[in-house]
Amino acid sequence: MQHERIELEYTINTPPNILYYRLNNPSGLEEWFANRVNEKDGIYTFKWDQSEQKAKLLETKKNVFVKFKWLDSEDGTFFEFRIQKQELTGDVALKITDFAEADEKEDIIGMWDEQIDGLKHTLGV
Repeated sequence: MQHERIELEYTINTPPNILYYRLNNPSGLEEWFANRVNEKDGIYTFKWDQSEQKAKLLETKKNVFVKFKWLDSEDGTFFEFRIQKQELTGDVALKITDFAEADEKEDIIGMWDEQIDGLKHTLGV
């Protein structure tokens, strides 16, 4: 099955270091992404009400980006959080890269919209 790359951008006006903590730290991720998050040896276990998924932390750069790969996903797919500060306005944007099958694309975008609403609520922005 062919996966389509999805790139989303959200303006989240909070300092990059505060946002970064919520993207790579288990307790930060629990505030908005999953009910429970555990990390051991670079493997993150995300638990929701009825499901659990594991992802490997592939790469990270402090206050810039965090890149994960679901352990049960196909080669070449990943999800990434990238923090970008706009030079002109000073706005902070969160860019998300993810992959979805064509018939799941709208559902995935809706899921991210909902998750980011939760993140913004947590941050008070």
